[in-house]
Amino acid sequence: MTVERDSSSRSARSGGRALPAVAERLLIIGLDGATFDVLGPMMTAGVMPRMKEAVESGASGVLRSTVPPITPAAWTTFLTGKQPGTHGIIDFQRYDCATNRLSLNSTRCLDHIRNIWQILSDEGLRVGSVNVPMTYPPIPVNGFLVSGFETPGPEANFVYPPELKSEVLRHWPDPTLKTKWRRRTFGGDTLFEENVACMSDSFHQGAAMTTSLGDKSGWDVLMVVLKLVDNLQHKTWKHIDPRWSDRHPKRREIVLGAFRELDRAVGTLLDYAQDGGAAVMMVSDHGHGSLEGKVQPNLLLKRWGYLTLRGGGAQQLTRARLAWNRVLGKPQKAIHAGDIGHDLAVDFSKTRACVMHAGMAGFLYLNLQGRQPGGVVDPAEYEPLRDELRERFLGSECRTVDPWGKSIQLFTEVHRTEELYGCSRDDQPWLPDLLLTPHESLAVIRKIRGSNPVRWLSYRRLEGTHRSDGILIATGPGIARSSSVSADMVDCAPTILAMLGLRIPRDMEGQVITGMFERRPAIETESVESEDSGPATGEEVYSPEEQQTVIDRLMDLGYLQ
Repeated sequence: MTVERDSSSRSARSGGRALPAVAERLLIIGLDGATFDVLGPMMTAGVMPRMKEAVESGASGVLRSTVPPITPAAWTTFLTGKQPGTHGIIDFQRYDCATNRLSLNSTRCLDHIRNIWQILSDEGLRVGSVNVPMTYPPIPVNGFLVSGFETPGPEANFVYPPELKSEVLRHWPDPTLKTKWRRRTFGGDTLFEENVACMSDSFHQGAAMTTSLGDKSGWDVLMVVLKLVDNLQHKTWKHIDPRWSDRHPKRREIVLGAFRELDRAVGTLLDYAQDGGAAVMMVSDHGHGSLEGKVQPNLLLKRWGYLTLRGGGAQQLTRARLAWNRVLGKPQKAIHAGDIGHDLAVDFSKTRACVMHAGMAGFLYLNLQGRQPGGVVDPAEYEPLRDELRERFLGSECRTVDPWGKSIQLFTEVHRTEELYGCSRDDQPWLPDLLLTPHESLAVIRKIRGSNPVRWLSYRRLEGTHRSDGILIATGPGIARSSSVSADMVDCAPTILAMLGLRIPRDMEGQVITGMFERRPAIETESVESEDSGPATGEEVYSPEEQQTVIDRLMDLGYLQ
């Protein structure tokens, strides 16, 4: 039974718990992109004994991600206990209809939402956060915070409290993981091994930062995200997937070695939690699977007559200039960061619909009169045009045969986003008009290349992409032994509060994962001060140069294409 209380009845904010706690302390280990599809066989094969120990001693199961299953949306949902339609983060980028430009999401876009660090701090608990995505720039907390990989670089203000920055940089010169996967002609196995070693080192760095800063600051709740688990799978999937892993045994063993190092880093954190009498939650923001092709909805929109490119070879010139700069090792000019017309060479005076940005899924906007500058779609055509496009993207025109002879639908779901997220378009005008979910083996790209709607990848270019099913593992005081736990990302925040003996804000949208506890925790909700229904516009925290730096990093992972 869930009991409701008014906020005036909560306990004094001195670190005391309003309710009986399952655990007095909690260590949260985020394994970005982790999936039992990969970890399960590795545990069975003896590659990850500490992870196996945690699974066998506690509760585990599938943790379903957000829609779309992408890092910024999912980790923000983890931190807030609210779905993307409420907190406002659905991708790394945000489209501004009024300016027809893209900007990067940041914590400034979340001024209208309290996250779990703020809630715990308000209750007097000491918190620590290391490399959790979507925490830049850092917000004040009762404890410390080192922001995530969306930080432009170590010169930025990425630490709270600010005076901790010099100490962090003294021990860890690359604290926010700006290192990219390096490419070099004839790099071969040597360069591959060096790249994977950087990822392995990041796992140990994350564990070391967590334990060191945790000891220095003290903590009740401490969290680290080992971000490059995701990057490792993106870049080395063909050496993990049993369909292809035997083709290059040496590289397969190099990748297995990285998972062994991940297990050792996790072991360090498990030991740290046990020494501190803390329970442990391990979570991933989404799962992982094979990326076998890239689908181009803007090419389809062009073919169908909804989108027009500028003439004079503008698209080819832009692409050639970017490619040449990469060859020369020159940084991209930041002046055009976020300029959709420049990036895509779209003639918006003749365009009715365009996928403005893509993060695995495609975010499609109509070019609506009165909303976008130079909009051409009459408001009376809005709903009929949405219906028409949705039908076409789900229809026979978007059916194809993959390289293995299987007939597939390019887009498995096309959502009207206010229906998907259960909100009003008037309250959430930033939402795309349609959200295009591709077949699980495909990722959406917004740029137009060639004349085929799908660019199938050769073996040499095979990578990993996201899936919905992530992992949940809990172990330690008060945790049940169970292998059948099932939950959604939005359930994590209320579960953490209940575990710690705290009341749950009534506006959280998840449920307590009661099946992971030996005994059902006390669950009470409390009213909260009203918050704005729509997301904060937020000040721009990235300079054009910083924005380009982060965009280049995301492009290296295949997120922004």
